[in-house]
Amino acid sequence: MEKLPKIGLPILIGVVIIVILLAKSLVTIGPGEGGVLFEPLGNGINTERTYGEGFHIVAPWNNMIVQKVRQQSISENMNVLSVNGLDITVSGTIWFEPEFKNLGKLIQTKGEDYINELLNPSINAAAKSVVGRYTPEQLYSSKRDIIELEILEEVRNELDGQFVNVKRVLVENVKLPTTIKDAIERKLKQEQESLEYEFRLESARKEAEKVIIEAKGKAESNRILSASLTDKILQDKGIEATVKLSESPNSKIIVIGSGDSGMPIILGNQ
Repeated sequence: MEKLPKIGLPILIGVVIIVILLAKSLVTIGPGEGGVLFEPLGNGINTERTYGEGFHIVAPWNNMIVQKVRQQSISENMNVLSVNGLDITVSGTIWFEPEFKNLGKLIQTKGEDYINELLNPSINAAAKSVVGRYTPEQLYSSKRDIIELEILEEVRNELDGQFVNVKRVLVENVKLPTTIKDAIERKLKQEQESLEYEFRLESARKEAEKVIIEAKGKAESNRILSASLTDKILQDKGIEATVKLSESPNSKIIVIGSGDSGMPIILGNQ
């Protein structure tokens, strides 16, 4: 009886150790995540394999580093200079995702905080390079889509071979000094009013041309008609009209003699 506690204590200690080892060995990787193994007794980060979602059992002396591998976004406010040296604040959003199969190489070369170590500096460098090619007016108005594409291309060049793919760049806001912004807005308003005035002038000119063309067409039609009307044609038309009047049940017609042109003189009322 006295030996039982001495035997039970080592068993209890063994069970506790096993539970601790199992807890350290069982790793869960969530949806949209990937894991790479850090082997302190080996070569450090294992770059040959990226672990996918689910449960994984690893040696308790190794450590699983878990990172998001789905598409992500970060927003940045960047202070940049325009082509004429004006200080401008550009707000934008970048969509990116790390390369799943190269997650180990990314962490090995750039660290777990690769967003701040790699991505943010590349975005800022690209934005400064692109925005520095344009004037404040171009940035504020018509060049937004082109600027987004150019920043995307610059970022991709910066990150070439760095195991991160940038999907899209969105320039959400360009903040200019108030005086510059007001001046640009006044100029744009004046240009719009000028375009509207030119449009009204062009519409009036086209309408005038239309009236002239219609008048010329009508005059030409009357000239041709007048040239084709002979006394014989007029007499025939008069006879046709007289016949139609005589056939109407609601008309009372008196025909007396004829006029100077040989046409009958018609007197009648309803």
